[in-house]
Amino acid sequence: MTFDAKMDAEAWLLDEHRLMARPEEWIPPKDRRAVAEAGLLPTVKDYGDGWVKSRTLKPRTRALYERLLDKHITPELGGLRLNELTATEVRAWHARVGPNAPTQRAHAYSLLKAIMGTAEAEQLITRNPCVIRGGGTSKRAHKPEPATLEELATIVEHMPDRLRLAVLIAAWCGLRQGEVLELRRGDIVMVTDDDGIPTSGTIKVRRAVARVPGEPPIVGTPKSDAGVRDVAIPPHLLPEFVHHLNKHVPPAQSSLLFKGRDSGEQLASSTLYRWYYPAREAAGRKDLRWHDLRHTGATLAAATGASLRELMNRLGHSTVGAAMIYQHAAADRDAEIAKLLSDLAGVKK
Repeated sequence: MTFDAKMDAEAWLLDEHRLMARPEEWIPPKDRRAVAEAGLLPTVKDYGDGWVKSRTLKPRTRALYERLLDKHITPELGGLRLNELTATEVRAWHARVGPNAPTQRAHAYSLLKAIMGTAEAEQLITRNPCVIRGGGTSKRAHKPEPATLEELATIVEHMPDRLRLAVLIAAWCGLRQGEVLELRRGDIVMVTDDDGIPTSGTIKVRRAVARVPGEPPIVGTPKSDAGVRDVAIPPHLLPEFVHHLNKHVPPAQSSLLFKGRDSGEQLASSTLYRWYYPAREAAGRKDLRWHDLRHTGATLAAATGASLRELMNRLGHSTVGAAMIYQHAAADRDAEIAKLLSDLAGVKK
């Protein structure tokens, strides 16, 4: 093919090089044109299924995408070929799908937009038909209200001894549930004085466990690159760690901090909730989801005066736009945050 200007040719070549970086999806330009001209473009269902299979995704993310395709996208749009899916079709579908589930609708739309964006980049279609402004966002249905220190103490008191530390780690250290349930003895690093009494401690978050229905526990990396982090333990929790490690965790470095009594695997969420739900009810907080404990930790840490950068580092949180900005913070400052958290609890160290 020819181009009117050199810069147009260079831009085309750059696009082709980007497409060729995914050899399992790349089609030579000549074949691509032939397919388009013959009207044999893949259907939304076939292309969407292939799109998900070709991605490197976390197990739960892959399961979510497959569920969104099967439940929300494929039933209405799956039979259309890529070039038959118009902006009008997408808008009508968006108005019908998940009328009582705005978050699911937003997720389904975002997935469809990403799939069609790839089709556009591969020059299978000329323009992404997903052009609804704000289509991938929804108002938060649940606004988390952090637990007070008194409520948190009540919840911990009503948990069985072997699970109390899980609540404390989620609330005071801000770990995600999958990160908490995959913690092992070797991930807890203690510094002691001459008498063997811990003076400081760190949780090395390197893995997380995920569960997909019908499959055994899947251990992988945390949710994002920023999730791989070292979290300083508030000093007032050090005795709780010592107690739990001595009483409930075998001496091997690979021993899980929290494991199912029957399976010997990572504790199942259902088992955790069996005890957590009555405990939160005892605190008068039936609305407090487990993930809200992490929100509580963020609120407590923010009360110490920690900067946004430091909070993002401590929580291992990142977004597409802010990942590179907020995932790096000084480890010394994180230890200071941990000490201030203990001050909030009324414990001086």
